Amino acid sequence: MTPAKLPLTEQLRQPIQFDTQLRGFPFRFQSTWGVFSPREVDEGSRLMLDYIDIKEDADCFDLGCGYGVLGITLAKLAPKGQVIMADKDFVAVNFANQNVKLNGINNAKAILSNGLEQLEDQTFDLIVSNIPAKVGNEMLTLFLNDALHHLKPGGQFVVVTINGLRQYMKRNFNEVFGNYTKLKQGKNYTVASATKLS
Repeated sequence: MTPAKLPLTEQLRQPIQFDTQLRGFPFRFQSTWGVFSPREVDEGSRLMLDYIDIKEDADCFDLGCGYGVLGITLAKLAPKGQVIMADKDFVAVNFANQNVKLNGINNAKAILSNGLEQLEDQTFDLIVSNIPAKVGNEMLTLFLNDALHHLKPGGQFVVVTINGLRQYMKRNFNEVFGNYTKLKQGKNYTVASATKLS
């Protein structure tokens, strides 16, 4: 049966696939209903990727990777580094690993992890996250403190949030990292970073 002739529920279970360009590279992503922004790369992720400065040998961690947009793009921008992506949703992790293969990426993998819990002693030059609007204080506290622990000295934690969380992130970055830099404020989203000073 062709997809259009399948019953509606079966049509909805078929992977969603789309092509896009990020940082000048062509990508193809597969996703499914129930993961974040399944039909296109969301505005916040696009904004963040435009304002990330990354070295070609950077080791990166994508926190809450979804189907892998941020991590896979970082792997392309840093071909001499390694990228670990993590999500607490096993469906997202499966799609992220499929998208690694689909895009011919050989320096990235996705793991199942609630935040950074499953990391051992790995450290990174860059940690990124498209932080959900409803992440909650407790989880954000864990994200920030764990990110600080897993960054190399001079490493950066870069986040994109809805504008309503901008001051909240500024306060928390200053509290945990002792610094905060606003990289870009768009119409709906803000990209900000904090640096591990020592």
